[in-house]
Amino acid sequence: MPKYDLAIIGAGWAGFNAALKAKELGLKACLIDSRQIGGTCLNYGCIPTKTLIACAKIFSLAKKSSNFGVELENLRLNFTAIQEKKDKIVRQLAQGMQGRLSGIDFINSSAQIISPKEIKADGGIIDTQFILIATGSHPLELPGLKFDQKKIISSDEAIALPKIPQSLLVIGAGVIGCEFASLFSIFGSEVTLVEKMPLILPTEDRDVSRKIEVIFKKKGIKVVTGADLSIFNFDNYSKILVSIGRAPNTDGLGLEDLVVKLNNHKIEVDDYLKCNLDNIYAAGDCTGQIMLAHYAAYQGVLAVKNMAADNKLKADNLVVPSCIFTEPQVASVGVKENDALARGLRIKIHKFDFRASAMAQIIDETEGFIKIITDQETGQIIGASIIGPQAAELIATLGVAISSRLTVDEVSAMIFAHPTFSESLHETFLVSHNF
Repeated sequence: MPKYDLAIIGAGWAGFNAALKAKELGLKACLIDSRQIGGTCLNYGCIPTKTLIACAKIFSLAKKSSNFGVELENLRLNFTAIQEKKDKIVRQLAQGMQGRLSGIDFINSSAQIISPKEIKADGGIIDTQFILIATGSHPLELPGLKFDQKKIISSDEAIALPKIPQSLLVIGAGVIGCEFASLFSIFGSEVTLVEKMPLILPTEDRDVSRKIEVIFKKKGIKVVTGADLSIFNFDNYSKILVSIGRAPNTDGLGLEDLVVKLNNHKIEVDDYLKCNLDNIYAAGDCTGQIMLAHYAAYQGVLAVKNMAADNKLKADNLVVPSCIFTEPQVASVGVKENDALARGLRIKIHKFDFRASAMAQIIDETEGFIKIITDQETGQIIGASIIGPQAAELIATLGVAISSRLTVDEVSAMIFAHPTFSESLHETFLVSHNF
């Protein structure tokens, strides 16, 4: 086998973007993965789920078309066609990714690291100057509810169901659980959403968590918080989706033999994404840090930059947007109110209800609000949470504002187009609403 400057284990979003950066920098690189290109994001996560959610959105709009003066008769859902659309999009994007990897060797094989410069793969030994581990993560199981891929399923199986379950028990009301609860409720399943914490979406702003629970209940989703699973009769449900989190994929790589530092299966890395052994870096979910595809891509690119440069850059960009594609959407970036108060920060809260938005009224999606947190003394924007229409798009502007250290006055002086959702960001600072 040829000698490489960089061998990347894992062809998900971290590994893929790392490979592109290596190519850009003129490094001879290979990408190793035993599964198809694209990792969880393309094949089991971001892309297939958002495709299904987009289809559910169209169905939801069609059901209330009479509100817009459009009368539809004999409305029905073709779930087979929906799944075919999802599979087609995944195939097209996979082909696009493969095309962009021209000049980078893709080795479809398992991999075992046998030294900081050697990898056993594809029946031989790969010699390389650097190794980047980007092996991603997998769904966690509950001890008493092992995945059987039939009734007890993970998100991997949930995206590929051949038909809509009549009843669905979702265990875990984090991002994944709430997205699937919202999705299948729109498709017609009787959904029960269970969370052991006092609130669903427990890592989001408390006001947002309370609001989404109210909205879910209005939509017919049964929400049970502070739940004890022993009270549920699992025989009463067609499918049980366990969505209690994800764990890093680090088994079988030979890391223990190399004495690579692990913490509960997470690869420990320094500020520059290097592990405790020279020449070995890690990026993405396998580090157990922020398990989001866009952050994985950021880490992958930064790791390659640090391999190639003398002046290394720290992975210290924590202005990372979080987007949840429920109906309505939820998004956040920067500091949340409860975290700010816990840290003793002096803050000011700015809120805007979407009922006051002209565009929200036009499209008949007025549930939700924008909540922006600023430093009381400087007026600098330090955090934001949104629940409502186009939240995942709106949050990007606030991420830029936080990264650029913009103040209330600076954003208030900007001119936003009317009527748009983006002008609601401007309105948030002009009007104070008490909910």
